[in-house]
Amino acid sequence: MFRKRLIVLRGVALIALALPQASAWAAGQAPSAQKDAALLFGEREDVRQMSLSPGGTKVAFVAPGPGPSTILYVADVGSNAAPRVALSADGRPNRIRSCFWVSDNRLVCNLYLIGSAAGQLIAASRIVAVDADSKNLKLLSRESRSNDAYVSFYGGEVIDALPDEEGAVLVNRAYVPQESSSTRMIDKREGLGVDRLDTRSLDSKNVEAPRRDAVEYISDGRGKVRIMGLSATSENGYSTGTINYLYRPRGSNGWKPLGTLDTRTHEGFNPYAVDSDLDVAYGFRRKDGRLALYSVALDGTNRETLVFSRPDVDVDGLVRIGRRKRVVGLTFATEKRQAIFFDKTLNALSAALSKALPGLPLVDFVDSNLDESKLLLWAGSDRDPGRYYLFDKATHGLTELMLSRADLEGAKLAEQKPITFKAADGTVIPAYLTLPPGSNGRGLPAIVMPHGGPASRDEWGFDWLAQYFAARGFAVLQPEFRGSAGYGDDYFVKNGFQSWRIAIGDVVDAGRWLAAQGIADPSKLAIFGWSYGGYAALQANVLDPQLFKAVVAVAPVTDLDLLAEERRDGSDSLLTRDFIGTGPHIREGSPAQNAAKLVAPVLLFHGDQDLNVGVGESRLMDQRLKAAGRRSELVIYPGLDHQLEDSVVRADMLRRSDAFIRAALKLP
Repeated sequence: MFRKRLIVLRGVALIALALPQASAWAAGQAPSAQKDAALLFGEREDVRQMSLSPGGTKVAFVAPGPGPSTILYVADVGSNAAPRVALSADGRPNRIRSCFWVSDNRLVCNLYLIGSAAGQLIAASRIVAVDADSKNLKLLSRESRSNDAYVSFYGGEVIDALPDEEGAVLVNRAYVPQESSSTRMIDKREGLGVDRLDTRSLDSKNVEAPRRDAVEYISDGRGKVRIMGLSATSENGYSTGTINYLYRPRGSNGWKPLGTLDTRTHEGFNPYAVDSDLDVAYGFRRKDGRLALYSVALDGTNRETLVFSRPDVDVDGLVRIGRRKRVVGLTFATEKRQAIFFDKTLNALSAALSKALPGLPLVDFVDSNLDESKLLLWAGSDRDPGRYYLFDKATHGLTELMLSRADLEGAKLAEQKPITFKAADGTVIPAYLTLPPGSNGRGLPAIVMPHGGPASRDEWGFDWLAQYFAARGFAVLQPEFRGSAGYGDDYFVKNGFQSWRIAIGDVVDAGRWLAAQGIADPSKLAIFGWSYGGYAALQANVLDPQLFKAVVAVAPVTDLDLLAEERRDGSDSLLTRDFIGTGPHIREGSPAQNAAKLVAPVLLFHGDQDLNVGVGESRLMDQRLKAAGRRSELVIYPGLDHQLEDSVVRADMLRRSDAFIRAALKLP
C-alpha cells in the first residue's frame, strides 16, 4: 500500500537454515499425468527467481520445497547434471526471497521471516551469503548485541553488487545504539547507514554514516552512493509520508537537494536509479495525472527532462541489465505489458526475439554475465507460464534452460482476452476474460475475480487462479475496477476503500455484463477474490445481494476500522488511517458491519500468520455471518501468511473453492 520503509522493533532471532538432500524439486522435471487440476495449478512455480553467474557458466534459482519451504539450487549451464542444493529455508519462519551472484562461486540471498514479539506477529528480513557448494554460510545483516537498546527487524539490503570487487557488496544496514554499561566503549550510532562488506571475511567499512531519518540509499553501480532519502516524521515519531531526497554531485562528498516526494499523493520526483555515465537519476513523477519517466541531472543544475509518458496509462517500470543494473529501457502496461529500450542493441534483440518466439510476447531481460555477452531471459504468455533462456551474443544462440511450470508443459490452457465493458455510469472498464478451452462462450457458469490491492491491477499473462477455474469449466472475468492502479488519478478516484461504491459498483457491473452478453448463466454466477479482491467479493454482495450465488474470499479485509487498528502501533499508522479515511464509508463499506445483507453462502480462507490482513478479519466475518443466520465456512491454514506459500495448501484451497461454488450453483 505504501512505499518501502525501515521497521525497527523488538525481539526476533534468525533461525538456522537447513540443507536437505533434494533433487525432486529441481526445475525441468517431466510433466506429471497423475496430478489433478488443483495440484497442477495450485503448485507453486518451479522457478521463483533466477540469476546468472558473472562468468556466465552457472545459474542459481530459487524453487519451492516441501510445504512452505524454499530451496536455492545451482546448475551448470550446458550440463545435464542435476542442480545442486546450495541453501534451504523451511518456511517456518525463514523463506528465501531472492539470490544473486557476487562472484563465480558465491551468492547473496535475501530472507524473509515472521517472528513474534509481545504476542504480536512481526515481519523481519535478513541477508546471508553462501558458496555455490553450500559452504561458508555467513549472516551479512548486523548481529544483535547483548546491550543493544532494541532489536532491528530490518536486515538490510544490498544496494550495489560491486562487480569489480570479488565477493564484496555495498549494503544498507540498520544501526542500533547500545545501552549504558560499565565499558567506556559504547556505540551510540543509530539509523540507516551504508557499509562496504566482504561477504567471506565479513570485514566491514562504514561508507555512509547512519542517520535516524534515512530510509533509502541509491548507488550508481560503481560503488558510489549518489542519492539519499530522508523521511519526515511527526512529533510522535510517526511517518508523515514525505521523503526529502538529496544527491551527491560527481566527485563530491557533500549533499544537495534533489526534491521532495509525498508518498500519500505521489506528488514529486521518486528516484529509482542512477546512470553514472550520463550523470542523471531516473525516476517517476506525475504528468497530467499519470506517472511518467523523468531524468534529473546530478551535475548541480537539477535539470529535469521528460523521458517518456503515455496519455492513457502510467509509465511505471525500468528495464535494467548487467551486474551494474544499468537502465536500458522502460515499461508500461496497456492491454499487455510493453517495453521501450534506450539501448539500440537491446532494441534490435527484442525485435529479433519477438520473431524467434512468436508465441511468447512477454519477454524480460532477467540478468547477464559480467561483460553482458550472455543474457538470461524469461519469455511467456497467457497460455505459457514461461520459460528461461540463455542468449549468447557472440553466437546469436538461444538456449532454453528451464520451464517456470514444468507440469503444465503440453497442457491445453485457456486464452486470456483483453475486453472492455461499460459501468452503470457509462465509464469504460478494462478487463480480462478467460473462457474454458474449447468453449463456445455461451451460458456458462462464471466467476468474477477482482484483484487485490486495491492500488494494483491485473496484467495479461498466465494466471494460475483464472486458469484453474477455466479448466473446471468456468468463464472468468477480471475487471480493472476504478481504484485500480496504472490508469491515472481520475480512474483511481480516492482509492478502493474511500470510493468503495464506485470500485465495488464496477465489480458488480462486471457480473451483470457477463449475464447481459450471454456468456454467463445468470443463475450460475459466483465471485472469488484474494486480499482486497476478497473484500470486493464480500462487499459486492452487500451492494447487490442477489447477483452472485456464491462468494469465496481469501485473506479478505472485512472491517475497515479493524484494518486501521491492526497497524495502530506501526510507524505508518497515520498513513494507513489517511488511506482508509474516516466517515460514514467506514461502516457502510465494511462487509462485517453489513453481514445481514449478504444472501449468498460464503467460504473464507486465511493463514494465521498473515501480516497484510490479520486472520481476525475472517474470524470476525464468519462470526457476524453466522450470527445473522447466514451460511459461512472458515478455513484457517496454520503457519502460513497472506500468500499461502504452500503447494498442498493452495491445491486444497482450489478444491474446496470449486466444490463450494459447484454446490451453490447446483453444478455437477
